[in-house]
Amino acid sequence: MPAFLNPAEAEFWVGVGLLIFLAIVIFVAKAPKAVAGMLDAKAQTIQADLDEAARIREEAERLLADLRAERAKAEADAKAMLEQAQAQARAYEAEAKAKLEESLKRRQAMTERKIADAERRALDEVRASAADLAVQMAEQVLSGRVAAAKSDPLVDRAIGQLASKLQ
Repeated sequence: MPAFLNPAEAEFWVGVGLLIFLAIVIFVAKAPKAVAGMLDAKAQTIQADLDEAARIREEAERLLADLRAERAKAEADAKAMLEQAQAQARAYEAEAKAKLEESLKRRQAMTERKIADAERRALDEVRASAADLAVQMAEQVLSGRVAAAKSDPLVDRAIGQLASKLQ
Protein backbone atom coordinates (compact mmCIF):
# COMPACT_ATOMS: atom_id res chain seq x y z
CA MET A 1 0.00 0.00 0.00
CA PRO A 2 1.34 3.32 -0.86
CA ALA A 3 2.35 5.55 1.95
CA PHE A 4 0.01 8.38 1.15
CA LEU A 5 -3.01 6.00 1.68
CA ASN A 6 -1.95 4.94 5.13
CA PRO A 7 -3.62 7.02 7.85
CA ALA A 8 -0.60 6.54 10.04
CA GLU A 9 1.56 8.46 7.65
CA ALA A 10 1.74 12.21 7.52
CA GLU A 11 1.44 12.27 3.77
CA PHE A 12 -2.06 10.84 4.13
CA TRP A 13 -3.12 13.70 6.33
CA VAL A 14 -1.48 16.21 4.04
CA GLY A 15 -3.51 14.71 1.12
CA VAL A 16 -6.69 14.80 3.16
CA GLY A 17 -6.02 18.42 4.08
CA LEU A 18 -5.27 19.23 0.47
CA LEU A 19 -8.56 17.62 -0.63
CA ILE A 20 -10.49 19.53 2.07
CA PHE A 21 -8.77 22.75 1.00
CA LEU A 22 -9.63 22.13 -2.62
CA ALA A 23 -13.25 21.28 -1.68
CA ILE A 24 -13.47 24.50 0.32
CA VAL A 25 -11.98 26.52 -2.53
CA ILE A 26 -14.38 24.97 -5.02
CA PHE A 27 -17.32 25.37 -2.65
CA VAL A 28 -16.34 28.89 -1.71
CA ALA A 29 -15.84 29.82 -5.33
CA LYS A 30 -19.27 28.41 -6.29
CA ALA A 31 -21.07 29.53 -3.15
CA PRO A 32 -20.50 33.28 -3.67
CA LYS A 33 -21.60 32.90 -7.27
CA ALA A 34 -24.70 31.01 -6.14
CA VAL A 35 -25.38 33.55 -3.41
CA ALA A 36 -24.76 36.38 -5.87
CA GLY A 37 -27.04 34.68 -8.37
CA MET A 38 -29.75 34.30 -5.74
CA LEU A 39 -29.27 37.91 -4.66
CA ASP A 40 -29.40 39.06 -8.29
CA ALA A 41 -32.59 37.05 -8.83
CA LYS A 42 -34.09 38.52 -5.68
CA ALA A 43 -33.00 42.03 -6.77
CA GLN A 44 -34.61 41.46 -10.16
CA THR A 45 -37.80 40.29 -8.47
CA ILE A 46 -37.77 43.34 -6.19
CA GLN A 47 -37.05 45.63 -9.16
CA ALA A 48 -39.91 44.04 -11.11
CA ASP A 49 -42.20 44.56 -8.08
CA LEU A 50 -41.04 48.19 -7.83
CA ASP A 51 -41.63 48.73 -11.55
CA GLU A 52 -45.09 47.15 -11.24
CA ALA A 53 -45.83 49.34 -8.20
CA ALA A 54 -44.70 52.45 -10.11
CA ARG A 55 -46.88 51.43 -13.07
CA ILE A 56 -49.85 50.83 -10.78
CA ARG A 57 -49.21 54.17 -9.05
CA GLU A 58 -49.11 56.00 -12.38
CA GLU A 59 -52.32 54.27 -13.43
CA ALA A 60 -53.95 55.16 -10.10
CA GLU A 61 -52.85 58.80 -10.46
CA ARG A 62 -54.20 58.88 -14.00
CA LEU A 63 -57.49 57.38 -12.82
CA LEU A 64 -57.61 59.88 -9.96
CA ALA A 65 -57.04 62.74 -12.41
CA ASP A 66 -59.79 61.33 -14.67
CA LEU A 67 -62.16 61.03 -11.72
CA ARG A 68 -61.38 64.57 -10.61
CA ALA A 69 -62.02 65.82 -14.14
CA GLU A 70 -65.29 63.87 -14.31
CA ARG A 71 -66.27 65.24 -10.90
CA ALA A 72 -65.53 68.80 -11.99
CA LYS A 73 -67.51 68.21 -15.20
CA ALA A 74 -70.40 66.70 -13.23
CA GLU A 75 -70.37 69.66 -10.82
CA ALA A 76 -70.36 72.09 -13.75
CA ASP A 77 -73.19 70.15 -15.41
CA ALA A 78 -75.16 70.15 -12.16
CA LYS A 79 -74.59 73.88 -11.74
CA ALA A 80 -75.70 74.51 -15.33
CA MET A 81 -78.76 72.31 -14.83
CA LEU A 82 -79.61 74.16 -11.61
CA GLU A 83 -79.27 77.54 -13.32
CA GLN A 84 -81.38 76.31 -16.23
CA ALA A 85 -84.02 74.98 -13.83
CA GLN A 86 -84.07 78.29 -11.97
CA ALA A 87 -84.42 80.22 -15.24
CA GLN A 88 -87.17 77.87 -16.35
CA ALA A 89 -88.92 78.28 -12.98
CA ARG A 90 -88.74 82.06 -13.35
CA ALA A 91 -90.17 81.77 -16.88
CA TYR A 92 -92.96 79.51 -15.62
CA GLU A 93 -93.62 81.95 -12.80
CA ALA A 94 -93.86 84.88 -15.22
CA GLU A 95 -96.06 82.84 -17.56
CA ALA A 96 -98.32 81.76 -14.70
CA LYS A 97 -98.52 85.35 -13.48
CA ALA A 98 -99.49 86.56 -16.96
CA LYS A 99 -102.07 83.80 -17.31
CA LEU A 100 -103.47 84.62 -13.86
CA GLU A 101 -103.75 88.30 -14.74
CA GLU A 102 -105.41 87.41 -18.05
CA SER A 103 -107.78 85.04 -16.29
CA LEU A 104 -108.61 87.69 -13.70
CA LYS A 105 -109.29 90.22 -16.45
CA ARG A 106 -111.54 87.74 -18.27
CA ARG A 107 -113.37 86.91 -15.06
CA GLN A 108 -113.75 90.59 -14.22
CA ALA A 109 -115.11 91.30 -17.72
CA MET A 110 -117.45 88.31 -17.46
CA THR A 111 -118.60 89.47 -14.02
CA GLU A 112 -119.16 92.99 -15.34
CA ARG A 113 -121.19 91.54 -18.26
CA LYS A 114 -123.24 89.47 -15.81
CA ILE A 115 -123.82 92.54 -13.65
CA ALA A 116 -124.87 94.57 -16.74
CA ASP A 117 -127.16 91.73 -17.84
CA ALA A 118 -128.63 91.53 -14.34
CA GLU A 119 -129.13 95.31 -14.28
CA ARG A 120 -130.79 95.17 -17.72
CA ARG A 121 -133.01 92.26 -16.64
CA ALA A 122 -133.89 94.10 -13.41
CA LEU A 123 -134.67 97.24 -15.39
CA ASP A 124 -136.78 95.19 -17.83
CA GLU A 125 -138.55 93.56 -14.89
CA VAL A 126 -139.17 96.98 -13.30
CA ARG A 127 -140.51 98.29 -16.61
CA ALA A 128 -142.66 95.19 -17.03
CA SER A 129 -143.90 95.54 -13.46
CA ALA A 130 -144.57 99.24 -14.05
CA ALA A 131 -146.43 98.43 -17.27
CA ASP A 132 -148.43 95.71 -15.50
CA LEU A 133 -149.18 98.13 -12.68
CA ALA A 134 -150.19 100.82 -15.22
CA VAL A 135 -152.46 98.33 -16.98
CA GLN A 136 -153.98 97.32 -13.65
CA MET A 137 -154.46 100.97 -12.69
CA ALA A 138 -155.96 101.79 -16.08
CA GLU A 139 -158.22 98.78 -15.75
CA GLN A 140 -159.32 99.92 -12.32
CA VAL A 141 -159.86 103.47 -13.53
CA LEU A 142 -161.78 102.33 -16.59
CA SER A 143 -163.80 99.81 -14.67
CA GLY A 144 -164.59 102.53 -12.13
CA ARG A 145 -165.74 104.90 -14.90
CA VAL A 146 -167.71 102.21 -16.63
CA ALA A 147 -169.36 101.26 -13.39
CA ALA A 148 -170.13 104.92 -12.58
CA ALA A 149 -171.51 105.73 -15.97
CA LYS A 150 -173.36 103.04 -17.76
CA SER A 151 -172.42 104.52 -21.05
CA ASP A 152 -169.27 106.28 -21.89
CA PRO A 153 -169.72 109.41 -23.99
CA LEU A 154 -166.59 108.61 -25.93
CA VAL A 155 -167.86 105.15 -26.78
CA ASP A 156 -171.26 106.56 -27.77
CA ARG A 157 -169.68 109.18 -30.02
CA ALA A 158 -167.35 106.49 -31.55
CA ILE A 159 -170.37 104.31 -32.29
CA GLY A 160 -172.14 107.22 -33.96
CA GLN A 161 -169.12 107.98 -36.11
CA LEU A 162 -168.84 104.33 -36.97
CA ALA A 163 -172.30 104.34 -38.54
CA SER A 164 -171.44 107.32 -40.76
CA LYS A 165 -168.12 105.86 -41.77
CA LEU A 166 -169.65 102.54 -42.74
CA GLN A 167 -172.05 104.15 -45.25
